[in-house]
Amino acid sequence: MSSKAGGKLKPLKQPKADKKEYDEDDVAKLQKKKEEEKALKELKAKAAQKGAFGGSGLKKSGKK
Repeated sequence: MSSKAGGKLKPLKQPKADKKEYDEDDVAKLQKKKEEEKALKELKAKAAQKGAFGGSGLKKSGKK
């Protein structure tokens, strides 16, 4: 008996995607997107350090 007859088959390998050639507009958009993501990440890290209300604390009402 052949051992190849049963069992799980290996999936076929997918062909590698060709590298895309970008023109100047695409490069500028990608660069801008990366900068925005970096700035957003920095703001999230900064906000996480201060806390939920930006370090100002909770406002209390005058009622007793």
